[in-house]
Amino acid sequence: MFAGCTWGVRGCAWGIPTSKTDIVSEHNHLGDKKNTGTAEASGASAVRKFHTHSIPLDMEDIARDWERPIVDAGIAAKASVIVRVGMLDLGAGTGSFRVREMMHRIAYPLGVHVRADVNLTDIEATCTDGRHRITEVVDLPTTGVNTERIWLLEHFADWFAVNLGKGSMYHVDSRLSEGVVRHLDERDASQYSADLAKRLREQAKNDGNDGAAGTAEAVAANAETAASGDEQYSERSGEQAYNEAEAFAGDSDVAVQGAAPESDGQSAHSLDTRVDQQLDRQAAKDKARYENMGYVDEQGRPREGGEASKPRRSKAPKGYAEHFEHVQGNADESAGGAATSAASPSARGLKGITVRQAHERLDLIERRKPLYKPWQSGFASAVACAAFVFLLGGGPYDMVGAFVGAGLGHWLRRRLFAHHLNQFFVTFVCVAVAALACTGMLRLIGIFDPVALQHDTAYIGAMLFVIPGFPLITGGLDMAKIDFPSGIQRIAYVLCIILMATLAGWMVAIIVHLNPEGFEPLGLNPWVNCGLRFVAAFLGVWGFSVLFNSPQRMCMTAAVIGAITDTLRLELVDAGLPPEGGAFLGALLAGLLASAWRSSVRHGWLPPHLGYPRICLTVPSIVIMVPGLYMYQAMFHLGQFDTQLAIDWMFRAFMVIICLPIGLAMARVITDKSWRYDI
Repeated sequence: MFAGCTWGVRGCAWGIPTSKTDIVSEHNHLGDKKNTGTAEASGASAVRKFHTHSIPLDMEDIARDWERPIVDAGIAAKASVIVRVGMLDLGAGTGSFRVREMMHRIAYPLGVHVRADVNLTDIEATCTDGRHRITEVVDLPTTGVNTERIWLLEHFADWFAVNLGKGSMYHVDSRLSEGVVRHLDERDASQYSADLAKRLREQAKNDGNDGAAGTAEAVAANAETAASGDEQYSERSGEQAYNEAEAFAGDSDVAVQGAAPESDGQSAHSLDTRVDQQLDRQAAKDKARYENMGYVDEQGRPREGGEASKPRRSKAPKGYAEHFEHVQGNADESAGGAATSAASPSARGLKGITVRQAHERLDLIERRKPLYKPWQSGFASAVACAAFVFLLGGGPYDMVGAFVGAGLGHWLRRRLFAHHLNQFFVTFVCVAVAALACTGMLRLIGIFDPVALQHDTAYIGAMLFVIPGFPLITGGLDMAKIDFPSGIQRIAYVLCIILMATLAGWMVAIIVHLNPEGFEPLGLNPWVNCGLRFVAAFLGVWGFSVLFNSPQRMCMTAAVIGAITDTLRLELVDAGLPPEGGAFLGALLAGLLASAWRSSVRHGWLPPHLGYPRICLTVPSIVIMVPGLYMYQAMFHLGQFDTQLAIDWMFRAFMVIICLPIGLAMARVITDKSWRYDI
């Protein structure tokens, strides 16, 4: 259908594209609006903020469903959550195949099918539940990289699915996702995740799997009794019961969905089975309780008429019902209104995640501030580029110059991006500043040691912090998945960034009369050189991970993988392997190690909080293999009108660059069935 045709519950409304106004940088917290008007007005106002760059949805439908369980909401409200998750994932820099996967993971528990076209900065998604259909188009104003957000969205997807009666999809222990999503206000979500995983292990040792699940049920049952709405209980007692359940679930970290802790060596499938069994038992209890209260009949359907069809409102806060009861699915309703089965995981509860709740969680993910301040990112950039220069063959003076230039350049870039300036303009300015700072530092050292004046190639290392490694790799992976529109757009974006960076470097070289001819051999012992390469690769990958806003544990994991793969690559090249072959093998090994790491977490061989997305480990570990020196040499010689050398360096860079995503894609084909087969 047409992209502008929005099919709502009440008919067809032709959406008119809005003007591309700037996205509001600071959203007011949704919870602050509860007392300023009706839920409908609050819902409509909140959702409009999420779609300032989109063909508008039917806001009345979303506002009407704002406080409803999302499984009972209309297609417009469901689509607002599905597409917003995709928008956040796309804005974090991941590829289109992963964005579509994430949207499907959110849509599946809702009984919604999604068909999405994803490009570099826009999503066109059509959602249908079998009865109604809606199309939404979202257009981001810019692109960037945020690996912490990619990781948190995986936890959100698991939290969302488990609370809607499905099993976890990304992490082996869904209680970890529950805790992380419920504490998104924590400054360091990675540290909270580690502490939570430690408490879960301690609890499993002390109480055992059965004991932990039974205790959780007992606390939930006590809370339900205290907050049942009977006249003998005051509002204060209901809140106390809720607080007790919340404290037990959040601090003692018992699974609110009733799942027992996952023991070492057990598969995610067995965990999902136990979750469904526990939810089935809880559903049977809910059905019997509501039958006794007269709210539903023997088939689980609400009784018509009388007070029995209108259950009294619980005096406990809404969070109690949202976390200790399960949603009533709409699968039977969409099939024609058949009786709801109490044993069906998708249609068993009477309360679940509301539309408001889902958007509030996404609000917290979207509004999270960067983990690192500009000076911290500048230091990481300095370390990464200095290590990069050593791996390219540079010496101490080259590393010092690159350290100063890259540190200052990236610090300035962070400051300019805070004002939402154009990326290409910022890239040109910051690369020029970095190159001048590096050259000035070497001139200053040259006052005391004239040898430093001969290191004309060092300024190239100071420019390498702008290498767009994430879109470069994800663009190649998109094309490997036959998604050429997205892949070509990402590669075009990469070429534009590289063009601006190399033009700025070439301009500085012309102004200050630099002639980069490569680095002088250091003449180190092969074993010493190998050890130093390992350290430099570790530091370089760590630095680039920080630039991608990775938590420290994720940075260290990627750094270990990168240190192994890049050291092996360089040693193989020294042994006579072509650089292209070394890049392919290095990327392949990085992909296999990241998959092995993820698999080890899922099997319980590593702590559950270390289950990071593979793309957050592989891209930082191979971005240090991108031939930035080759690319700059091509542009420098092109500026000198030495076309033969320019083409030579250009094709060297091209061959290495295309081997990196090919290596990662081959690793995914080996380890992932969804990549192995075209289905």
